[in-house]
Amino acid sequence: MNDQEEWVAVARLTKTRGLRGELFAIGLSSREDRYGELTRVFLFDRGGRPVRNGAPFEVETVRHIQGKLVLKFRGVNSISEAEALQATEVRIPLEERPPLPEGEFYLADLVGCEVFNRAGELLGVVETWHEFGGPPLLQVKPANGEGELLVPFVKAICVEIDPGNRKIVADLPEGLKDLNR
Repeated sequence: MNDQEEWVAVARLTKTRGLRGELFAIGLSSREDRYGELTRVFLFDRGGRPVRNGAPFEVETVRHIQGKLVLKFRGVNSISEAEALQATEVRIPLEERPPLPEGEFYLADLVGCEVFNRAGELLGVVETWHEFGGPPLLQVKPANGEGELLVPFVKAICVEIDPGNRKIVADLPEGLKDLNR
């Protein structure tokens, strides 16, 4: 089984639906149309361990019922079989992520990128991101090691983004660096 970093979580299974093995899921993608493209997924328990010894699950159907995502896997045909899958995470291999349009980025690809200001000064390295309802915030570990820096991931601030070269150039508003100290 591959290392956890080689997977992308696309949904979390919650509770069963009906008697034929369907499960409600919380989608982790901002684009709902992507779920209809799923054909094969892998499930991981809360501890990050693969379910069914890492064997893939074939997606039989994906649909929305009253605005909620519902998944059905081939071979999971009863409520008891579905109950065993509750609270698992649905993942796909990293290389199977759908390509993004020009100028869009997967937030996970920004982790590890160095963040520079326009003058070329290293501000720090992206550790993770947060989504609180507004634009995503990149959590940056400052180069000086003091505290953390939350950088809004918007075009007006993150003016150059190059995940391939692990680099982001940010034009920080005045006072943002001091906000989290």
